[in-house]
Amino acid sequence: MDTPQDLIRQAYLAFNARDIPAVLATLHPQVRWSRAWEGDYATGHDEVRNYWRRQWQELDPHVEPTSISERSDGRLEVTVHQVVKDKQGKIVFDGPVKHLYTLQDGLLQQMDIEQV
Repeated sequence: MDTPQDLIRQAYLAFNARDIPAVLATLHPQVRWSRAWEGDYATGHDEVRNYWRRQWQELDPHVEPTSISERSDGRLEVTVHQVVKDKQGKIVFDGPVKHLYTLQDGLLQQMDIEQV
């Protein structure tokens, strides 16, 4: 069985490869995913898939986890180095971001974003 840290790494590898089915396999069916680019949350696999498709039409994000730790409330804190480019290759953002994950039934149930 995969550890939560393995699950996180799998999700980021699949996201960076734009392998939506592989990322969705790490997400709870009722996932709530922070839509940093649009605001609010995408809920469920269909909304998350559609959000990423819209995002990737405009932006080219690459996100690498640099540390994973557990907070006292049980959420996983993942510090990432995020590079976001527009479709012309211009860097829109390059820096650290914190992603916070709530797990349920061994899957990622909620992702929130916190500024570093």
